[in-house]
Amino acid sequence: MKDFNLICSFSPTGDQPEAIRELTEGILRGDQFQTLLGVTGSGKTFTIANVLNEVKRPTLVLSHNKTLAAQLYSEFKQFFPDNAIEYFVSYYDYYQPEAYLPSSDTFIEKDLSINEEIEKFRLSATSALLSGRRDVIVVSSVSCIYGIGNPEDFTANVMRLHKGMKISVQMVLNNLVAALYSRDDIGFKRGSFRLRGDTLDVFPAYADHALRIIFWDDIIESIESFDPVNGKRIEKLEDTAIFPANIFMTTKDKLGQALNEIYVDLGKQSDFFKQIGKEAEAKRLEDRVNYDLEMMNELGYCSGIENYSRYFDGRKPGSRPFCLLDYFPDDYLMIIDESHVSIPQVRGMHGGDRSRKQVLVDYGFRLPSAMDNRPLKFDEFESMMNQVIFVSATPADYEFMRCDGIFTEQVIRPTGIPEPEVILRPSSTQVDDLLNEISLKKGLDERILITTLTKRMAEELTSYLIELDIAVKYIHSDVDTMERIQILQELREGVIQVLVGVNLLREGLDLPEVTLVAILDADKEGFLRNERSLIQTAGRAARNIKSKVILYADKTTDSMKRMMSETERRRRKQLEYNTKNNITPENIIRKDYSAFGTSAKAGSQTYSESGQENLQAADPLVAYMSKDDIKTQVKRLQKEMEKSAKELDFVTAARIRDEMLAMKRMLS
Repeated sequence: MKDFNLICSFSPTGDQPEAIRELTEGILRGDQFQTLLGVTGSGKTFTIANVLNEVKRPTLVLSHNKTLAAQLYSEFKQFFPDNAIEYFVSYYDYYQPEAYLPSSDTFIEKDLSINEEIEKFRLSATSALLSGRRDVIVVSSVSCIYGIGNPEDFTANVMRLHKGMKISVQMVLNNLVAALYSRDDIGFKRGSFRLRGDTLDVFPAYADHALRIIFWDDIIESIESFDPVNGKRIEKLEDTAIFPANIFMTTKDKLGQALNEIYVDLGKQSDFFKQIGKEAEAKRLEDRVNYDLEMMNELGYCSGIENYSRYFDGRKPGSRPFCLLDYFPDDYLMIIDESHVSIPQVRGMHGGDRSRKQVLVDYGFRLPSAMDNRPLKFDEFESMMNQVIFVSATPADYEFMRCDGIFTEQVIRPTGIPEPEVILRPSSTQVDDLLNEISLKKGLDERILITTLTKRMAEELTSYLIELDIAVKYIHSDVDTMERIQILQELREGVIQVLVGVNLLREGLDLPEVTLVAILDADKEGFLRNERSLIQTAGRAARNIKSKVILYADKTTDSMKRMMSETERRRRKQLEYNTKNNITPENIIRKDYSAFGTSAKAGSQTYSESGQENLQAADPLVAYMSKDDIKTQVKRLQKEMEKSAKELDFVTAARIRDEMLAMKRMLS
C-alpha cells in the first residue's frame, strides 16, 4: 500500500509553514471545516500538497471550471509523481441537452460529442478509488455532484485475476462482456479485448497499457502488461484487477427488475395524462418509453438511458443519485478551490437542471423518473462532506460561517512581490487618464488590463482605443472559446498591450506581464464592484513588482474602503517580511506564451512537430483533444454553420465559422 510521497526541490517559506501546521493539526483534531485565506501567488497548492503529505488520506480537490482543474491536476502530478493523481471533469466536448419550448412547440433533441480521453480519466478515477489505494487525489470540476453508476454495481463487475488461477477462457470472456468490454480482434482499442489461441489481450478503458493473459487449459499461466502500440512487454504481474469499461453499470437481475418497474410507471403516467385530457402527451410518452424499453431489452442500453438511472440503482423516487463522492471512503478529505466561486456554483446546479426537465415531464417527453437523474441538491452535497478545507483569496460568508470566523492566513509570497499599490482617481476623467497611463507604458514589455461594467462599454472603449492606434482587444462572454485563448496568447506575447474586459476573473488569468489594472466606475456597487470582486480583480496585477491598481470613482464606497484597507494590510505584511528576511522581490517569468504549446500545466493534449503529445492547460472545449478529435469537431462545426446559414441565422453561422477556422489553424 503506497503512501503520499511529496517530491519538491524547495521547502515551505513565508507563512506557508504555519499554514501547513494549522491545517494539518485541524484535520488530525477532527475539525470538519477550515479555511485557507491565500493570496494569488502565495503557493496555496504547495501548502495543500504538504498537508496531504502529512495526513495521508484520499482527497477530492473541487474546482469551479475545467481550465483551473487542469492546472491543479498538473501541479499535483508534479508534487506526487508516484501517486494516483486523477482528473474527473465532464467528458463532453459538446453537449446540447434535450429540451422542449412550449411557446413555439419546439423539441430540441439531445446532441453530444464525448471526448474519449477524458472518459478514460473518469474511469481511471473511479477505478483508483475502488482499488483500495489510499494515495489518491482526484481533481474534479462540479461534475462530481452529477449522477453516475452505483459503486456497488461497479465493484460487482470488477474481475480479479492472478497467476495460477483456475478459470476458463470462456468465463473470463463472459465477465468482460458483462463489464461492457467489446471484442475487437482488428482495431484493438480501449474498452476492448481480443483472443488469439490461448492468449487473451485486454485493453482497460481507463489505462494507457494493455494486459496479456496467457492460459494453459483452464489455468492462468502468466499475466503481463504491454504497450498496445508496439506490443512490447512492460512488466510481469502476479495478479491484476480489470475494472468495468463504463461508469454506468448494472447487473442482469437489476436490468430485468428495472424494465418491469419502468413499464408499470409508464402505465401510471399515461393514465394520468388521459385523465386530465392530455391524450397527445400520453401517446408521445408511450411511443418514446416503449421504444426505449425495446432497445434496453434487446441491447442492454438506449439513448438517454441515464433518465432511467433510478430504476437501475434501486432508488426511491426523489432520492439523490449516486455520484463521485460515493466512491470515496468515509474519512476522505475535500479541498474546495476558489471556494467563493465554487460553492455558489454547486448551489445553483440543481435548480437549472430541474426547470428544464420539469417541462419535458409535463409535456410527455420523459417519465417523472427523469427528474431523479440530476446533480445533488446543496443540502445533499453538504451531508456528504467529511472534512473540508476552503481555499480562496476572498472567502465568502458561507466559509466564515462554517469555520466560525476562524481562518488560516497565507498572504506572503515566496517571490517577495507585495500586493499592488491602489490609487484612487476620479471617474469623470477616467478615459483621458487611461490614455496617459497607456502612453507611459508604450514601448515597455508591460501589459494593461481594463475592466468595464458592461459588454457594450468594453466594445466601445476598445474601438476608441483602436482609433488612437493602440494595440487593444476586448474579451467577454460573447467572445467564443477559441478566440479567448488566442487573445490571451497575443497579450502575453505583446501583440496587443491592452486587454479590455467585463469580468476578467472568469478567465483564471495568470499574467506576469501585467503592471496595471484599471477598474472603471469602481463606485458602482454590485457583483463586479463589491469588496470580493475588487480584491480578486486587483490580484491580477500581483505578479509584477511594478504593478499598480487604479480605481476610477467619484465617491468611495464601503466596498472600496474595505478593499483598499485589506490590500494595504497584505502589502504591508509582505514588505515587512521582505525587510526582515532581506528579500528582494523578483518578477515571475514565464515564457510559455502559447496556449497550445509545450507547458508544464496539464489539461489538454496537442501535438508538436515530432507528433509527441504534450500536456498543457487549455480552455474546456479543447481540453484533451487529439488531432482526430479536432478533425471530428471541425466536421461537426461545419454542419452547424451550414444549418445556421440555411435558417438565415447568419450571426450564429459567422460565430461558428470563426471557431471552425481557429480549430483548422490548430491542425495546420
